[in-house]
Amino acid sequence: MNRTVKWVLIIGVSLIAVFIAALVLLPKFVDLKQYKPRIEAQVSKATGRAFSLGDDLRLSLFPYASLSFSDLHLGSLPGFKEKDIIIVKSFDVRVKLVPLLFKDIQVKRFILKGARLVLETGKDGRTNWEFNAKTTPELSPKTPKETKKPRKAESGEGPALKAFTVGEFAVTDGSVLWLDHKKKERKEISDVTLLLRDVSLDRPIGVTFSARLDKQPFSLKGNVGPIGKILGKGTIPLDLSVKAFEQVAIGLKGNVVDPATQPEFDLSINVSPFSPRKLLVAMGKALPVSTSDPGMLNRVSFKAGIKGDSKNVSVSDGVLDMDESKVNFTIKAGSFAKPQVAFNMDIDQIDLDRYLPPAGQKEAGEKEAKTAEPKGAKKTDYSMLRRLSLNGTMRIGKLKIKNAKIERVHLSLTSEKGIFNLQPFTMVLYQGDVTGSGMFSVQNDVPRTNIQLKLDNVQAGPLFLDVLKKDFLEGMLKAQIDLIMKGDDAVAAKRTLNGNGDLLFKDGSIKGVDLDGMVHNAKAAFGLAEKGGKAPRTDFSELHVPFSVKNGLVSTVNTALVSPLIRLTASGNADLIKELLDFRLEPKLVGTFKGQGDTKDRSGLMVPVLVTGSFSSPKFRPDLEGMFKQEIGKSLPGIQDKLLGTDSKKEESRPVEEQIKGILKGFGK
Repeated sequence: MNRTVKWVLIIGVSLIAVFIAALVLLPKFVDLKQYKPRIEAQVSKATGRAFSLGDDLRLSLFPYASLSFSDLHLGSLPGFKEKDIIIVKSFDVRVKLVPLLFKDIQVKRFILKGARLVLETGKDGRTNWEFNAKTTPELSPKTPKETKKPRKAESGEGPALKAFTVGEFAVTDGSVLWLDHKKKERKEISDVTLLLRDVSLDRPIGVTFSARLDKQPFSLKGNVGPIGKILGKGTIPLDLSVKAFEQVAIGLKGNVVDPATQPEFDLSINVSPFSPRKLLVAMGKALPVSTSDPGMLNRVSFKAGIKGDSKNVSVSDGVLDMDESKVNFTIKAGSFAKPQVAFNMDIDQIDLDRYLPPAGQKEAGEKEAKTAEPKGAKKTDYSMLRRLSLNGTMRIGKLKIKNAKIERVHLSLTSEKGIFNLQPFTMVLYQGDVTGSGMFSVQNDVPRTNIQLKLDNVQAGPLFLDVLKKDFLEGMLKAQIDLIMKGDDAVAAKRTLNGNGDLLFKDGSIKGVDLDGMVHNAKAAFGLAEKGGKAPRTDFSELHVPFSVKNGLVSTVNTALVSPLIRLTASGNADLIKELLDFRLEPKLVGTFKGQGDTKDRSGLMVPVLVTGSFSSPKFRPDLEGMFKQEIGKSLPGIQDKLLGTDSKKEESRPVEEQIKGILKGFGK
């Protein structure tokens, strides 16, 4: 028995010795250089492109299985500018063989130098990474296809390792070149360096990565792991910092769970303050929008907690600092095929006017939109919005837009199947309250919008002065507005605008027109008197403006003004498309000072007022011709002769301008 065991041991040791000797001696007796042409030919045949290796191809099997080579070239296809698609200056890997039998991977070194990848697209759309179809193996018609046995369901777990260590891991002097001759684009990632330290399964792995993106620096540094004995399973900690273009610094810390099977992540992100303007300059790009204030978008920082998996993502404790504004927010999103999004956002203050395009640029764009509508323009695709389910709230402490100063904005926004509802909507506007609701529908190709607003005790003077840059009306404003429009641009919205509204101004004044003084001096009433006099104005206790809108034309027939001496009615139109005014005001003198509540019509001389011109430059003038025809011609025909000193029948043949001059002389007496 002992003799048998002895011989078994001798034979076993001898076999191991022979195996080790073979591993040591085989590479010494086998000259790989003589196989280099065959290797090159086989790779060329398989890929359909030229392949070559340097002369220092080496192979060793003991004590480490090692492979090294240099000057590798994999050629591109004919017709491309770049000769090679892959270049490797040198490669050296050394792995212990015996520990592999026990699932213990021990890599002494992994060194890759000068690797270069070139991805090129020609003017004809061909790409150099497409392989020749002729090189794809095909089944012989005489050989029946093999029947594949059904595979067992995978457990989803990676291989369980006993140990994994790497002594030296370095990728240096790497680069990736992207060429698109069709789009005339060139992008390059150069000076790629990747270093790993303390590579093992049970310790954090130190990671250092650096590169240049179009000659601008990018770096990543930190720790990953421990990664665990089952690759792709378990919780993997991350603690990384990223720096890009010498402008942005990002900190990323947290955990990734089961990245190979059911990935989950729980991370905190911190972006240090940076300038988006300077970042884009470093990237060789211009700011996609021009802002009226060039000092905007010069300081942005961000931090938040981000958690999720392949189906859901949530952002908590989000804080965005942008210039002078601070935004606190939370977001939850899921079911990405049909996105379901919920959000909550608080903005302390924001001046949107500073982010809008300069006034001149905007006006030019609007003018082009009015004069030229391209035929066959591509329609906006709203399919994504139709799939979106949205539920969120927003609060803004102070908001400035179109020079209007708004406070305490609160709104709720929901959407389902392409219908977005804004309800409720509240804000404080020039010491008054505004409530409203709205609906935006993209169920059809042409969007539809409904707006309902209610204003209570809004100071009209400061509002119009800030928004319209016109100081023409004062008073406390109450209003109700209900409008409907279609289209996805301002021009289309104006053309399809329909609805109605009711404006009520209390205890105010109209500046630029003195309706009270009209009965005494028509010249002074319309600013026609000599300079140096008091600026004309009409005080009122109530101004009521009901209106309707049809296809962009605003009309009113029952507008009424009440003041101690004057009752005024108005009718006319405002064309929102052409931005033109056409109104006629008819004032009447009140013969008593009974009080503000006196609504009885009084007799008196009526001098109509015509309001014409554009929105930006309205014009007021007396309608003396109308006054002549309606009052003097009908009621007091003899006054015409008295004022003009001529026979009325003869005066009818005189030009209207001369008649008006005569009437003005009469009122001047």
